[in-house]
Amino acid sequence: MNKLFVSLLLTFGLCGATQAADVTGNAAAGQAKTLVCSACHGPDGNSMAPNFPKLAGQGERYLLKQLHEIKDGKRTVLEMTGLLAGLNDQDLADISAYYASQKGSVGAADPNLVARGEALFRGGKLAEGMPACTGCHSPDGTGNAAAGFPHLGGQHADYIKKQLTAFREGDRVNDGDTMVMRSIAAKLSNKDIDALAQYIQGLH
Repeated sequence: MNKLFVSLLLTFGLCGATQAADVTGNAAAGQAKTLVCSACHGPDGNSMAPNFPKLAGQGERYLLKQLHEIKDGKRTVLEMTGLLAGLNDQDLADISAYYASQKGSVGAADPNLVARGEALFRGGKLAEGMPACTGCHSPDGTGNAAAGFPHLGGQHADYIKKQLTAFREGDRVNDGDTMVMRSIAAKLSNKDIDALAQYIQGLH
């Protein structure tokens, strides 16, 4: 079991390494480049709208990968269509550095769903071959910035629900050749996703 777990982590690490940064981001410079972004994500990256993700405190490597993939059309986000077209690699690195340097806020979870969400997050569904979320996203939801695994704790439940559903339905496919998130989400029911999303929203 330990060998399998290590193997999975190494696989995930390779997936996170696919978008290597050739430039170093500057958080101070990035702040000035996020004026348009703030309309949806908030001035410090703490979005007030539950359908737009909080970016504050997110791992720099993960943010940079997502920005490149959205710009290159590998990840479709309709609300961001064309917004990154005029930005170069340095701009994207600076924006990622700025949001990574900010402190993320935490929401409140639905108490009726917390127990089920916690059980899934910490224990997975091993009988169905689904590992615990903690393996990549850490027990407190902070993720693994160095490996490019995203910070989840405090993220809007609506956004988490949308992404898990998109992975499950094959509408989001930028999780690497091993299809890590797609294979995990395929094992989640709608009720599982609701519970996980609520638990993650209050996780800190």
